[in-house]
Amino acid sequence: MTTISVVMGVFNAASTLDETIDSILGQTFGDFEFVIVDDGSVDETPSILAACAARDSRIRVIRQENTGLTRALIAGCAAARSPLIARQDAGDLSHPARLQLQKPLFDADEEIVFVSCQTAFVGPELEPLYEARGFAEASRALRVLDLEQPNGVITGPTSHPSVIFRRDAYERAGGYRAAFHFGQDWDLWYRLAALGKFQMVPEVLYRARVTPESISGRSHEPQQRLGEFSLAAARARSRGESEEDILAEAARIGPSPRQTKSSRARGLYFIGEALRRNGDVRARRYLGQAIAASPFDVRAWIRYAQSLLT
Repeated sequence: MTTISVVMGVFNAASTLDETIDSILGQTFGDFEFVIVDDGSVDETPSILAACAARDSRIRVIRQENTGLTRALIAGCAAARSPLIARQDAGDLSHPARLQLQKPLFDADEEIVFVSCQTAFVGPELEPLYEARGFAEASRALRVLDLEQPNGVITGPTSHPSVIFRRDAYERAGGYRAAFHFGQDWDLWYRLAALGKFQMVPEVLYRARVTPESISGRSHEPQQRLGEFSLAAARARSRGESEEDILAEAARIGPSPRQTKSSRARGLYFIGEALRRNGDVRARRYLGQAIAASPFDVRAWIRYAQSLLT
């Protein structure tokens, strides 16, 4: 049995899939399996996965019809054979020492049930955008669930795929739940936090790629609403009340709609503005594309003009 199962869902990610897979296969800690769930891809993803699996026996590919990330993760975690499950998202990159540095935290404290690290958010071409470092207090193991707090916790993971969790705790918590088409991570974090401790590795070990599609705003409102449902469910459980009505409401929020020109413009603006704040001249390209997609967006025009001064 391997020590860690890395679980990833993928849908039509052919353009960045090789580098994502290489970032896992190149880990300094090698005792892992890589469970990849192909969620009904129709691009070159299946052939890339087949070639990678043929080259490295640690890769196991599961193919299913397109049902969304949550169900892909449910399938991947169900197939995982190791006592620890590490998340990875297609398009993102794990630092070579990520597994090597996160695993010892579980060895040091049996009460720890999930671990994160700092996350660097990068643009489509890996341009640095911003970093999520979390709270310094989490560099030691602590119980983070506090349902009196506005967000229900005192701190938490910097990103969904930066996390490793114990498989037995995942199963006791009930795993990912299909009712949450979005926000499946925080629904799980609340339930894991009720079972044990959380800890952060205070280093950037994960790079999360941001694209105009991923942050376009297509699913911002549904994600926000499902976040409210996951917190409401956690509070209901703490009171010994049923969460069934909450889950039923969550299940009514389905997949995100197709991307529109205006939503893509919002995504391009987000990336361009992050780069502009960093003094990166590459901001001009994204802000210019945002203007082309939405010519009457005054903010984009202003930020583009400001980017010319950097």
